[in-house]
Order: sequence, then structure tokens, then C-alpha cells
Amino acid sequence: MGPWFSWKALALGLLLTGTALAADRININTADASTLQEGLTNVGPRKAQAIVAYRRQHGPFIRVEDLTRVKGIGTATVERNRRRMTVGARLAPTETPPRRAVTTPVPRR
Repeated sequence: MGPWFSWKALALGLLLTGTALAADRININTADASTLQEGLTNVGPRKAQAIVAYRRQHGPFIRVEDLTRVKGIGTATVERNRRRMTVGARLAPTETPPRRAVTTPVPRR
């Protein structure tokens, strides 16, 4: 088994490790407070509850950076956990949004 085999094994190992890390990300739009607390650095019970409460009130996060809108979560916490978080796949809306009424000008006299 020459050096070619060891390079293949190394490449395969790195590929599998990257796939495993991507699968372990926490979806901040669907995770409960317990999962957020256990999986994110510097996120305790209060911050985890604040994330869930903010999400319920304001809807899902569009970007991971939007997490800084939650009281008690700063950019340092987001940067520390960036590789551990995801917002999930954004789906296209199923319905077309309602049209806005077009106003017609009133004739002047």
C-alpha cells in the first residue's frame, strides 16, 4: 500500500468529517431551549428561553446574524457559535401574496 492509498484515506476521512459536522448543526429556528442551551457556547437557560420567545414573537431567523436581535445575545456569541448553527432551508412561499389595491386618481374640478 503506497502513499497514494494513504492520501485517498485521508481525503475520505476529511470528507466524512465535514459531512458529520454539517449534520450536527443546530437549527435556531426549530430547536427548543434545552437543545440551544446544550449545543451553543455561552448560551444558558435564560438566553435559550429568550431565543425561543423572540422566535415565537417575531418569526424565524433569516440569517444566523439575526440572533443578535435577541436581548443578551451579542456578536461575540454568534461568532463563537457560527459553525454550530443554521437557520435551515428557506422554502418558497406556497401562496402568492395579495395584491395591493391600486388607487385611481380623483379628477380635479
